[in-house]
Amino acid sequence: MDEQPKLFIAGHRGMVGGATERAARNRGYSDIVTRTRSELPLDDKASVDQFFAEQRPDWVILAAAKVGGIVANDEQPADFIRENILIATNVIDAAWRNGATRLLFLGSSCIYPREAEQPISETSLLTGPLEPTNSAYAVAKIAGKEMCDAYRKQHGFDAFTVMPSNVYGIGDNFHPDHSHVAAGLMRRLHAAKVEGYEEVAIWGTGRPLREFIFSEDIGDACLFLMENYREGGMINAGSGEEVSIAELAAMIRDVVGYEGRLTFDPSKPDGTPRKIMDNSRIKAMGWEPSTQLREGLAHMYDWFLEHIADAKGQTA
Repeated sequence: MDEQPKLFIAGHRGMVGGATERAARNRGYSDIVTRTRSELPLDDKASVDQFFAEQRPDWVILAAAKVGGIVANDEQPADFIRENILIATNVIDAAWRNGATRLLFLGSSCIYPREAEQPISETSLLTGPLEPTNSAYAVAKIAGKEMCDAYRKQHGFDAFTVMPSNVYGIGDNFHPDHSHVAAGLMRRLHAAKVEGYEEVAIWGTGRPLREFIFSEDIGDACLFLMENYREGGMINAGSGEEVSIAELAAMIRDVVGYEGRLTFDPSKPDGTPRKIMDNSRIKAMGWEPSTQLREGLAHMYDWFLEHIADAKGQTA
């Protein structure tokens, strides 16, 4: 880069936003702007407009979103669709109106059809029904992606969308009801180890297949794409490493050091049966993740022990 851009990372306290900020600093970016949710509520148009008019960042990475696991998505669909559509609308429009030259919108692999052909390519979008348990969140993310495309077409705004596979790692959400699968399992298995439980029951059959990418890898991918990607539309960014939920649970059990049994409850929903993405486009550009799943889970557990678990081993 001839001249370093002023970079705004929206959602820097979240898992992906935090990883992206660390990646940016590691790459030598120094003019980085961040705001907490209390400082800048992204679902409030007036606040967002004022921020962009005052700060006028060159590049924007929109990693802020209301996120959660199957339970949260299923129980709070109105919150998920409203907040995420407002965030995308306010930030994308204000960025364009105030002279930003590039914008990366962070999508989610849940936008792809439930029964999409595997591995899932970018062309699979809108070719079939969504997974019902998180359709509201998925529709909000699709709207954000379409907004990037529309602003590129009508206004020439260099906005594009990155579709990560399931992200886990540093700064993950370990809430007992609202966490994603890796963090939820880690929290429960840690508690089971501390309390001496002989058995842990896991939702679903354990058969669904998932692709996971470590937080620091997706943060690095976002900066790589900001620097090198110019095609618009959207691009997948995953690890290519696929495991079943049962295999993931066994791996987390080993990382945590829990010695009890794992059982599965088929009366609970599995979600999408399989979800691995076609990452050939970003790989052809020269980017690949550097962290294997077990290694990433070990880093994640170290962070969990330092930041989440209290002196008794329970979680906040």
